[in-house]
Amino acid sequence: MILISWNIDSLNAALTGTSARAEETRQVLDKIHEADPDIIAIQETKLRATGPTKKHKEILAEKFPEYDYVWRSSVEPARKGYAGTMYLYKKQLHPAATEPQIGAPEPMDSEGRIITLDFGKFFVTQVYTPNSGSGLKRLAERQVWDSKYIEYLQKLDKQKPVLASGDYNCAHTEIDLKHPENNHHSAGFTDEERTDFTKLLNSGFTDTFREVHGNVKGVYSWWAQRVRTAKANNSGWRIDYWLVSSRIAKQVVRSEMIDTGKRADHCPILLEINL
Repeated sequence: MILISWNIDSLNAALTGTSARAEETRQVLDKIHEADPDIIAIQETKLRATGPTKKHKEILAEKFPEYDYVWRSSVEPARKGYAGTMYLYKKQLHPAATEPQIGAPEPMDSEGRIITLDFGKFFVTQVYTPNSGSGLKRLAERQVWDSKYIEYLQKLDKQKPVLASGDYNCAHTEIDLKHPENNHHSAGFTDEERTDFTKLLNSGFTDTFREVHGNVKGVYSWWAQRVRTAKANNSGWRIDYWLVSSRIAKQVVRSEMIDTGKRADHCPILLEINL
């Protein structure tokens, strides 16, 4: 199977926007389609609570005619048009989709951050992990989220193997970002977040990129949009992951980034695995 995960930073902008960036995003969507994945996980859809509009559905049917999809949006008391996740999957697949509540601090559980697909013999789940925020004002809540999320993945893993992807908003080690020396107190690279990610892996999961590539340096999945030279200088962070239950880690064939050219922000990540 081939699976692709991507924080798209607004599905509406990607599908209906008229800016140069929107066109770049559509080119990435075309590249994803060309890879012919079985499953596509999308984070930060920013759709309204009622989900894709009629126009969105028309464009999705045109761009991804071989796929069905499920979505989960932010609902009250969370902010409107915030966070959100979606799966597209080949029409011959018939997973059962769930929208778990993990007991995280509100409104995190209402922000549409997790969707899980049950394929009978394995689970595929995605997450858009809450950012700790400027000044780390959300760090304490984020740590509760991390703990609850680990419990949730362990619960799935006890039933059958798990493939988990998403924007985890954490660069795990110093080689997972260009400038670790300047970022020990930055959201996404605090000791607390990194410790929690270690706990996640130690609970029975494998970072497939490191499993395949070892301690290779200079490979990232996110570059700041606001820093104009970040992408050109490859001044990035690796905060997007494909994790799998450790007992199936040796079945991973590929785990890699998909190049987005000059487009900054997140790039899609690809997993190929024999299941």
